Amino acid sequence: MLKRPVGGQRLEILEWLRDPAAHFPPQRHGDPVEDGVTAAAVAAKLGVPLAVATTHLGLLAGIGAVRTKKIRWRTFYRPDEVRIAEVARMFEKGW
Repeated sequence: MLKRPVGGQRLEILEWLRDPAAHFPPQRHGDPVEDGVTAAAVAAKLGVPLAVATTHLGLLAGIGAVRTKKIRWRTFYRPDEVRIAEVARMFEKGW
């Protein structure tokens, strides 16, 4: 198995979350486009333990790149496009 850099995994997650219907199977609860996807779905796609995916998603949520939504007992994650654009601009300016 080819190992991706950790930062590369987070960028990959963001790309997947931008088009969840193309990258994740249907979910029992929550619409992938409207509500987001679970950490379990991200873990399965990345091929990592749930704890690893949860850590990645927590860090992305911490900087505001993803929003969270609770449905029942699960947390769903979806991208915050405005915040992603703000962060991208900071890096373009040499932050």
